[in-house]
Amino acid sequence: MTNAIRVLVIDDSAYNRVTIGKMLEGMPGVEVVGYAVDGEDGLRKLFDLQPDVITLDLEMPRMGGLRMLQIVMQSHPIPVIVVSSLSEDQYVLKALELGAVDFVAKPGRPVSPDLYSIEKDLELKVRAAARIDFNVAQPSAAELTSISRTTGRTASVALDERQATAVVIGASTGGPPALNLLFGAVQAPIPVAFAVVQHMPPGFTKSLAARLNENSALDIREACEGDRMLPGQVLICPGGRNLELQQDQDGVFVRVLSPPAEQIYTPSADVLFKSAASVYTRDLLAVVLTGMGNDGTSGVRKVCAYGGRVLAEAEESCVVYGMPKEAVATGLVEKAVPLANMSQEIMERCRLT
Repeated sequence: MTNAIRVLVIDDSAYNRVTIGKMLEGMPGVEVVGYAVDGEDGLRKLFDLQPDVITLDLEMPRMGGLRMLQIVMQSHPIPVIVVSSLSEDQYVLKALELGAVDFVAKPGRPVSPDLYSIEKDLELKVRAAARIDFNVAQPSAAELTSISRTTGRTASVALDERQATAVVIGASTGGPPALNLLFGAVQAPIPVAFAVVQHMPPGFTKSLAARLNENSALDIREACEGDRMLPGQVLICPGGRNLELQQDQDGVFVRVLSPPAEQIYTPSADVLFKSAASVYTRDLLAVVLTGMGNDGTSGVRKVCAYGGRVLAEAEESCVVYGMPKEAVATGLVEKAVPLANMSQEIMERCRLT
C-alpha cells in the first residue's frame, strides 16, 4: 500500500486489538503494520516497524501506556492516540500532558461490539495525527510555561477602547495542555468571566476542569445548567453537550444543551461564540486554540459582526493547525499568537479594573 498511514496498535486485550485493527484496515489509505500487547512490546515494535501513528491503551501489564508514552516522547516522538475508557479519565489527561495528541473513548464494557461505535472518531483522529510533524522541534509544556511567565510582549498591539469583560475559548486536538498553560499563567484573580468548549466526549470534562483548577488562580469547573458567568471564573462545557449564553435581569447565565444529531464537532465553539456575541457584543473576546476542523469559524464572524475581537493560536505552537487556520482565513482575527504568549495577549484586551 503506497503512502499509506502506517499504524501500530497497542492494547493488552486481544479483542480490542483485533477490533481496532479491523476498523483501521477498513479505512482507505490506512495500514496496520503491527500489534503489541503492552508497553515493552510496543517499544520493540515501534523501533522495528517505524509506524506513522500509534494507538495506545493505558492500563496494561508489565509496562503501562503512560510509562511507554514518556519513553516515546523523550526518545522517538511520534503521534500517539490514546484509546481508553471513561474509568481512566485521569490517566487520559495525564497522557495528553505527556504528549499524546488526542484520545478516543472506548465504550464502558471491556469486550463489546459497541467498540465499533468509535470507528468514525478514530478515523478522523488517525488522519489528523498522521499530518503532525514531530520532526519540528516543539518546546515542552514546562518550557512554554517558563516563557509565558518571563517574556514581555512580542509585538506592539494597537489597543482601542474595547476592553473585554468576557472571554470565550474553543479548542480541540492539543487543547487540554494548551488550556493548562493558558490558565496556569494566571496566578492572581482577575475580573474576567471565561467560558470554554473543548472537543471531548461525555465524562472527561469534569476531570479536565479539576485538573486545570489545580494550577490557576481562577475558579475553574465544569458548567451546570443555570450557572452564572462571573468574574474570575471559568466554566468548561460538559463533554458531548453545547454551551449557550443567555441574559436576564440578573446577568448572564449558561444553558447546557444536547447537540443536534447533525452537529459534527461537540461541544461546539460556534454555538458558544454566537450566543456570547449577542450577549456581550463589544465586550467579548473570542480565542481559537489548536484543533482539527473548522469549528469556531462561523462564530468568529458573528463575534466580529457584534463588535467583539478575536485571537487565534499561531501555527508554530499548534498541535493541529486546523481551527486557528480556518479562523485566520476569515480575515477577522486580530492577531495570531504563540501559545506561550496567549495569556498575556488576552489580559491586554480585558478590562481588569
